[in-house]
Amino acid sequence: MNQASEAPTPRGGWKLYQALRISLRWLRWWARVEVTGIENLPLHGPVLVVSNHDSWFDPLALVETMMWRGRPVRFLAKSTLWDWRVIAWILDGISQIPIRRGVGDLAAIDAAVSALGRGEAVGIFPEGTLSRGEHLRARRGAARLALACPDVPVLLAAVEGGTDVLKFPKRPHLKIEFFEPAGGQARPDESPDELSQRLLDEIRLRVPPTK
Repeated sequence: MNQASEAPTPRGGWKLYQALRISLRWLRWWARVEVTGIENLPLHGPVLVVSNHDSWFDPLALVETMMWRGRPVRFLAKSTLWDWRVIAWILDGISQIPIRRGVGDLAAIDAAVSALGRGEAVGIFPEGTLSRGEHLRARRGAARLALACPDVPVLLAAVEGGTDVLKFPKRPHLKIEFFEPAGGQARPDESPDELSQRLLDEIRLRVPPTK
């Protein structure tokens, strides 16, 4: 896309991102990915993308979809993924942000805030872990980022059909919808708990838990 060269590029470089997008084309076809609301994703400037995380395929689908918009995204991903050498090489290459779950990882939050300050796109899952379609409460991470960067728009992403990915050989039908929060952007009078839960609740109105 013409806009791609103008978008802020994480330190890992554009070529590896493009290679990842190309390698995911067959998964996009197999999962029959359908995208709506992509026009709500800004072409330039910082954006915080908040999404549900029902399956391992969700972040891959979001990365591939946002790349078609010319927007590489830096997700806060669980630090244990870096225990695998090849996966760690890929994650470092595309500048994903490791976060230690359940310990209030301020370094990860600071890294995400810095990325947003440089005009990058950052992604986070308010449930804080892989939900597998279960009803989980929202963690504070998404709210902490939104409140720390009040001028950065929050964009919600509802990913539907992720729990069907493992029902091979049945092909899933993944639907991704990007939309702005109906309740508005982060308000200074909202507590982190209230804000994170509000954002997750809006996503779950479109993608109800399956369990």
